[in-house]
Amino acid sequence: MAAWTWRFETADGTEVQPAVQPEEFTTQGDAESWIGEHWKDLKEGGTEQVRLFEDAAEIYGPMSLHGEDA
Repeated sequence: MAAWTWRFETADGTEVQPAVQPEEFTTQGDAESWIGEHWKDLKEGGTEQVRLFEDAAEIYGPMSLHGEDA
């Protein structure tokens, strides 16, 4: 079974530790629901953008967490 994971980054693509520790997700929908619930806390904790991976394959990103503020 595939594992869906988020990579948390600053605006220049540097990986950072997330303010909220995610689990491994079994579906893309679960991963996206989680980011929808926690993006504000992640942003306040220093994450500026995220990338979604299925196992080692990048599905999309970077996705800014500042979209609502722009």
